[in-house]
This record gives sequence, C-alpha cells and structure tokens, in this order.
Amino acid sequence: MKKAPRTAAVPPVPAPPPRPVAIGARLRHARLVKGLLIKDVAACVGVSISLISKYENNKLLPPLTVLHALVTALDTNIGALFDADWNGVDHVARAGSRPRIAAGGEGDAVGVTLERVVPHGRGHLLQGNIHIVAPGGGSMGPMRHEGDEVGYVLEGRLTLSIGEATHELGPGDSFAFPSHLPHTYRNTGTEVARVLWINTPPTF
Repeated sequence: MKKAPRTAAVPPVPAPPPRPVAIGARLRHARLVKGLLIKDVAACVGVSISLISKYENNKLLPPLTVLHALVTALDTNIGALFDADWNGVDHVARAGSRPRIAAGGEGDAVGVTLERVVPHGRGHLLQGNIHIVAPGGGSMGPMRHEGDEVGYVLEGRLTLSIGEATHELGPGDSFAFPSHLPHTYRNTGTEVARVLWINTPPTF
C-alpha cells in the first residue's frame, strides 16, 4: 500500500503591523490643555500657523525634529502621543501588536515610523522605540534634549551624526551618547532600516 505523499507545512502568515496612530487630535488636545493658540505654538516651534493646523488635522506629518519641538513646547513627549490604551499586558508586547506613529520625510513621504517598545506611563525610567526608517528618510535635522540614549541597528544602513562626528552604521552596530549633543540620522541605503533606540529619562 502506497503511503500518501507528505505535504509541506504552510507557515502561518504573520499579522500585518498596525496602522500608525493619527496624532493630530492628541497634539491639539495637548495645546488646549496648555491654553495655547495655534499662533503661540507656531511661534515657539518656528513654523507657520498653517503648518500647525495641518499637523493637528492629520493633513501633514511633521518631521521628527518638528514633532520633537512640538511636544517640547506642549510640555509633553512623543511617547504620550501613542495609543493611550496600550499598556504592554503582562509586561510582554507581542509582535504585530505594538502601536506606531509616523513622522514626515521629504515632501509627502513618511520618513520615520516609530514602533513603541516600552509602554508610556508613570514610573518608567526608559523610553524605547524601533525606528523604522525609509530609504532617504531620517530625523530631517538635528535634535538635542535631556538624558542619554543607546541604539542597535537591527537591519539596513544609517548615517548617524553626533556632535561634529558622523558614523556609517550597519546591522549589528550599536551606539550610545548623551542626548544634549546635537544628533541627526538618515537612511542612506536602498533598504528600510530598523533601529532599536532607547532613551532615559523618557523625555523624547
């Protein structure tokens, strides 16, 4: 009697990652809580009133540098813009379940998507994200803030500038520096780059 031919096991199809959280309403809420007008925020950040309006109405994504300036002016941080209901149940976040937000690149392109690793909330000493950087995307300018940060390139290529020094990084490379040094980064390769990036305290 012939044995039935074995059929190859079909691997499960991974769930698609969640769509980035729309942050416009949260930026507007933070502004209203501070009692600020759009023109006040625009003057503080150094962009036009129309741009702030577009950001708040999800018509345009702010570059990462502008997003950082916005949350600083609004006395909050980027971590607070993520899904408020996500709390990393049982201290574990499963693949495909972590919330994301997107920052703008050149033109209408998405430059960086941040995937939340450490839940936002009181008591955390760390803030962690996976920076998913499209080819040509990046911070779109230098940033500086309080604290220290460390990162590890999971995949892709990254040009990282810290102070006056520029570093070409690839998979397996890591870095650490005090956050008060001006720092900027850009994906100079042709593939999407993914970088695990940790800040402490969670001021970014």
